[in-house]
Amino acid sequence: MFRRTKIILILMLGFSSVALSQGTQTPAELGKVAWVRDFEQGLARAKKEQKPVFLLFQEVPGCSTCQRYGAEVLSHPLIAEAIESLFIPVAIYNNKGGKDAEVLKLYNEPAWNNPVVRIVDASKKNLAERVSGNYTPLAVLNAMLVALEKSNLVVPTYLALLREEFQSRELGTKTATLSMYCFWIGEKELGKIPGVVATEAGFMAGREVVTVEYNPRLLSFENLIESGSKVKCADGVFTADAQEQAKVEKVLGKGKVKNPSTYRPDPESKYYLYQSHYRYLPMTELQAARANSLLAGGKSPEEVLSPRQIELAREIKANPKKNWKPMIGKSVTESWPWPTA
Repeated sequence: MFRRTKIILILMLGFSSVALSQGTQTPAELGKVAWVRDFEQGLARAKKEQKPVFLLFQEVPGCSTCQRYGAEVLSHPLIAEAIESLFIPVAIYNNKGGKDAEVLKLYNEPAWNNPVVRIVDASKKNLAERVSGNYTPLAVLNAMLVALEKSNLVVPTYLALLREEFQSRELGTKTATLSMYCFWIGEKELGKIPGVVATEAGFMAGREVVTVEYNPRLLSFENLIESGSKVKCADGVFTADAQEQAKVEKVLGKGKVKNPSTYRPDPESKYYLYQSHYRYLPMTELQAARANSLLAGGKSPEEVLSPRQIELAREIKANPKKNWKPMIGKSVTESWPWPTA
């Protein structure tokens, strides 16, 4: 137990000797990120490590918006990891004097009670548009990716997938239920189609089906069922929508529309993921869909995982007798094993 706790503590917290120190408790407004509290020290590190500075202007203690930002954005495990590993995280308190006030003045930031994010280089120049008024994870992810690209740094796959998933959900996703001879193969094939956000295997009207959540701006309903048909994973579609029924008949032919009925999820959804030690690893839904497809093809899912997820997966594999819990279908934010004080 000590070894596991020590490894996770190192993974989650250990990045800087100048990181924020607030006793054993980081303020709720700052989330799970280990912050540098001196701007000049942050700039020096940015120059030495050739990384952008993730500059957070935040009121501490702050209002409900500040606290919610800490909980929903700065405590997302993949966002927090990216901030700590790809950037130099610097926190400036809006409601303090001294050096904090000097940085506020430098960037003409008001001493108000809502969070603002700027991403700058070692010479203090902005690398992305100032993030203000939009307190969603997607807003900060967009700025992070712009800054990395402008800095000629590689955008890791896990971060690009995370933005795709948040963007799809914010713009609005749709679902389709496809029937097939084997939903294990269905999740394998459908989970790797660009535009698919999530998959789940189950049963409907005595048939094996896969329910697919997809981004209609990246993948049309017709293209989804056509792609499924090509790999023998769409011999019918359950839908009561008249427009969708017409599209099904156009793509698959007559008799391929099926009337929706009671849906029952399969207890071993994402079969290939379920059969591996990765079943215990917290992932986003898009990561899980892609990881399942990679495992089904005999490939490692590490290409869609973050470095900390990879390290945790290796810890899980090395200690199979530990009391790990299955994480398929669970929120990555709620299930991530943050260390406790």
